[in-house]
Amino acid sequence: MTVTASFEQFSKKRGGRFAVQELTFDVQAGRVVGLIGPNGAGKSTALAGLTGLVEPTSGRATVFGTDYRSLRRPATKVGVNLDGMDIEPGLTGLRHLQICQLAAGAERQAVDQILEQVDLAAEAKKKVRDYSLGMRQRLGIASALIGRPQLLVLDEPANGLDPEGIQWLRRFLRDFAASGGSALVSSHQLMELEQVADEVVILKQRTLFQGTLKEAKALGGGSLESAYFKILDRAR
Repeated sequence: MTVTASFEQFSKKRGGRFAVQELTFDVQAGRVVGLIGPNGAGKSTALAGLTGLVEPTSGRATVFGTDYRSLRRPATKVGVNLDGMDIEPGLTGLRHLQICQLAAGAERQAVDQILEQVDLAAEAKKKVRDYSLGMRQRLGIASALIGRPQLLVLDEPANGLDPEGIQWLRRFLRDFAASGGSALVSSHQLMELEQVADEVVILKQRTLFQGTLKEAKALGGGSLESAYFKILDRAR
C-alpha cells in the first residue's frame, strides 16, 4: 500500500525542551489516521513539520517520500488546513477560493465544484467576516481541497461545526478515503474520530500508542475515549 506521509524519529526542540520526540508512524493511501493528545502534546508541531513549516531538530517527516518543500505544485499532492491559517475577513468565500485556485495552479472550474462539495455555494459571495466558525472551517477544508490532493492534513477540522456539519465531515472523510485518498487528522473530538479513523496515534511529546482503531478500542473496553484516558494515565 502506498505511504503518503511518514514520520521517522521526528523530534523538535523548543527552548531546550522537546515539543515532540521520536515520532514514528506512516499514513497509507485509503486510510484516515487520527492524531490525538492533550493540549501541548506536540500535535500541531508534528503537522507543521510534515508540511514544511517547522524544521526538525532530528529525524524527518516526509510526504510521498520527499520533503514537502521539494514537491512541485504541492497543493495537488497535499491539502493543508492547520490551526492559525487565517482567512482574510474582507474577502468573500468565493474570492478566497479563487486566490487559492490560482496559487495552486488548479483548474478554474474547481472553485465552484468545491464550494458545492463543502456546502458553501449559497454563501460564496458573503464576506468571510460574516461566516460562522463552522462555515470558516468548511472554507478552510475547501482551501485544502482546491488542488485535488491525494493527502489531507487537517488540524481540528470539526472545531465549530454544528451537528449537521459534523455529519458532513464524517461522510466526507470516509468518502475521501474510500476513493483512495488519505487523511491525517488532529482532533480532540474522540467520539467523532471513532466514527472515521482507521488508525490512531496517541501522543504526549512521545508516542504513547500507535495502532488500528480496533486495537485502541480494545484497550478501553470498546471505547476510544476510555482507551485514551487509560493510556494517558499509564504515561503519568
